[in-house]
Amino acid sequence: MAKKSKIVDEGLNKKTRFVSLFSGAMGLDLGLEKAGLEAALCLENDPAAVATIKKNKPSLPIISESIVHVDGAEIKKASALKEVELVAGGPPCQAFSVFGSRLGLQDSRGQLIFEYLRVVDELRPKVFLMENVRGLLSMSVVPKKHQKGLPESKRHLAEPGSLLKELLKEFGKIGYRVDCFVVNAVNYGAPQIRERIILIGNRYGLLADFPSPQYSNRKEDGLPPFKTLGDVIGGDFVDPDSEVMNFSPRKLKYLSMIPEGGNWRSLAIHIQKESMGKSWYLKGGRSAYWRKLSLSFPSPTVVTMPNHAGTSMCHPKELRAISVGEAMAIQEFPLDWKLCGSVTEKFRQVGNAVPVRLGTVAGETILRLLKRIDRMEEEPLQAPQYRIIHLRPHVRTRQFWKDGQVYTGDTSYYDEDDDQLPLFKEAC
Repeated sequence: MAKKSKIVDEGLNKKTRFVSLFSGAMGLDLGLEKAGLEAALCLENDPAAVATIKKNKPSLPIISESIVHVDGAEIKKASALKEVELVAGGPPCQAFSVFGSRLGLQDSRGQLIFEYLRVVDELRPKVFLMENVRGLLSMSVVPKKHQKGLPESKRHLAEPGSLLKELLKEFGKIGYRVDCFVVNAVNYGAPQIRERIILIGNRYGLLADFPSPQYSNRKEDGLPPFKTLGDVIGGDFVDPDSEVMNFSPRKLKYLSMIPEGGNWRSLAIHIQKESMGKSWYLKGGRSAYWRKLSLSFPSPTVVTMPNHAGTSMCHPKELRAISVGEAMAIQEFPLDWKLCGSVTEKFRQVGNAVPVRLGTVAGETILRLLKRIDRMEEEPLQAPQYRIIHLRPHVRTRQFWKDGQVYTGDTSYYDEDDDQLPLFKEAC
């Protein structure tokens, strides 16, 4: 009995190792490792991201090629894994983002989600984790601009959301039931509003159990308050990488007129029109136009181009775009993590990264699932093969405009007299 107990103890202390696809700057991987897993191999073909991985984890095996040219056998050999328990990664999301042209599978980057599926089929992991933008929820197999003349038998492929459903069905065909969670990083303690979808699949027919939100801006939820931008770059923050993709002199002129937490609504009408041109006449809130951040609220989603007028991430107190180090702090990278490449390449890496905290929560979910799989005490489910669960993904914090009145970053979406007064901390 003692001998058996020793073997069990060694098994409990051994970390589950995983294969990382589309590793980038390793935001997702760092989160998974924080949960108690360990990366066995990274697959990444962006030279700057590869350099980042090598600098921070010199002993970690890397395949620096496109996934298109790599098969499961090569991955197994390079990782030295006899059995793969977990495959994790976030295929490029630009083809599905609501801020892009949304070409979906017509964009070569969009096709990489099915390359991910191919590798999962070849490696046959117990569990896989796939992360992507919320825009994938509404993406059709055939994008709008290519739907003309589509035969009736294929009209279902033009429906919003058909691409995700087809992907989930394809995972089902190779033996994986999938839980798709629509989440927001801010609900789990990240200082950032970032909506994402998390797909967790397993080949044992079990349900995954991603946790409900753990932080909130509503008193009725009885949860700790959202973390704010001031929590991570306020106070005694020492910037580990002060490089900046700064605004042009023209953009700085308009941003100098914006108060902390404000946006284009804070400008006089004639200056709005002058500065925004045709964009002024577009519909929608355009809340990121000439946006200056607020230390009192969570950061908006970190972007790859923080110096664009329409995706502005202007520092709350200084007339400049946020720095690389500040963006990394918002994504909760470790302070000693170093990004390689030009400032543009660094922002591409940090803007495309999965928030480290979201990776941690996903990792904890996966470890619970793997323990249940190892026990094999549950009967596998027969149906359905997938489900899509929304965990309060759409979160609003700052209010910029209401009933003809302009607000800056100190006003929330909740009325000050409401019992649901938001639980935000004072700015650092």
